[in-house]
Amino acid sequence: MTNGGITLAALGHSPAVAALIATHPHDLVPGRVIRSDRGFAFVQTVEGLQVARPATRLVKSAADGGIPVVGDWVLLGGDEAEPLVEVVLERTTAIMRRDPGRSARVQVLAANVDVVFVTHPLAGEPNLSRIERELALVWDSGAQPVILLTKADLSDDAQGARDTVAAIAPGVDIHITSAATGAGIDEALVYLAGGRTAVLIGPSGSGKSTLVNALAGEDVQETREVRVADGRGRHTTVSRELIVLPGGGLIIDTPGLRAVGMWDSSEGLAQAFSDIDALAAHCRFRDCRHEGEPGCAVEAAVERGELAGRRLDSFRELQAEIATVNEQLDVRARLEKKREDKILARSIKDFYKNGDKRR
Repeated sequence: MTNGGITLAALGHSPAVAALIATHPHDLVPGRVIRSDRGFAFVQTVEGLQVARPATRLVKSAADGGIPVVGDWVLLGGDEAEPLVEVVLERTTAIMRRDPGRSARVQVLAANVDVVFVTHPLAGEPNLSRIERELALVWDSGAQPVILLTKADLSDDAQGARDTVAAIAPGVDIHITSAATGAGIDEALVYLAGGRTAVLIGPSGSGKSTLVNALAGEDVQETREVRVADGRGRHTTVSRELIVLPGGGLIIDTPGLRAVGMWDSSEGLAQAFSDIDALAAHCRFRDCRHEGEPGCAVEAAVERGELAGRRLDSFRELQAEIATVNEQLDVRARLEKKREDKILARSIKDFYKNGDKRR
């Protein structure tokens, strides 16, 4: 079945998704969230676009990040007047960061994506620390990171910038792109073959919406000029949205991220800094923190000039940030356990109190 020329297959429906759907009641309607805004999920189904809110049961039972986000496969119930998201199907991948507005809370940026295009403009010097931070989040998500260096037409030495970025991104494909000249667009489209889903992340001014237009071959996203000198300016994209490209594949555009807070991303950190991880295997102590311990192979590599001191500093910063998050999560878990114990104790007290009245 189709609606407006869009099928669930075009939205990335697969045998794996079908298997998950089959484990739930058949009267629920499957669909994919193409946008999430102000507590509502815009869900594309074979019956058309449905604007649904999460069912109360889902809200109460959902753990951190369990509310539907763009890219999620969901099952709808309710009625035509008020569709409800009853189930969020298990995610294959999830791009998560620390919620910038809430302590020790996670924010899911997008779900069920195959590729993450980490965009970075070449109008100035590459921000290596930010790229490292974003790569750690992507590796931790389970998706494939791909770096797209955008606005190459504004760079005096695009290849030199690429070489600089390559030094801090082991195992990551890197492409120089320009929506103005078309450079690198065909290379980026290869990652969307077979109906794959990609998401664009990066700072405001990195040209994400313009890149979406170039990948689509038409203006599917409105764009506004962002000042090259300081990267400032209002980015038109204000919410995350899943877009079906005319040539196949899907892409999620996102607003520019001011903050990229680390979550519990230890595995992603190890992959993003695989060069440091490999050196650490030769440290004298297995729990070496690379902070002055004797026999530290990582610091020795810095002294020999084989590893940039800036990179080790970046690794330490992200490692400390993740440790802080884990500590806060432990505190929160203890507080929640204490609250649950109080509720249980009150329930027991009320039971015996009411029991006495019945006798």
